[in-house]
Amino acid sequence: MDALQIGIRAEREVLVTKENTAMALGSGGLPVYATPAMITLLELCAAQSLFPFLPEGSSTVGTRIDIKHLSATPVGMTVRCETELVEIDRRRLVFVCRAYDDAGLIGEGTQERFLVDSAKFMEKTEQKKKA
Repeated sequence: MDALQIGIRAEREVLVTKENTAMALGSGGLPVYATPAMITLLELCAAQSLFPFLPEGSSTVGTRIDIKHLSATPVGMTVRCETELVEIDRRRLVFVCRAYDDAGLIGEGTQERFLVDSAKFMEKTEQKKKA
């Protein structure tokens, strides 16, 4: 955990296709980049930014997300996301997230992830089947 430091950043890009539109994902009726697709991209970007710094046997899980989708992006444009780790409170990690298309900012907000021991987390999760 000592390797985790405020300021870890990452960027990812995705092409807007018919498959990641609101119409295709069922989150709306128009062929524009879907809010759930943007949220997935932002979560992926933050989670993967941590991989080089995590202790062996650890992972992170998303626990909270507060994102505003500010502008629609049509099929054929590229969406780029940026995340930055801005707070570490023991196992709680907070990221600032932004998404852009070629015309500018399309989404922004924060997400919270928790550092977990992968084996313990999965053991606890699997116990739900027995309840």
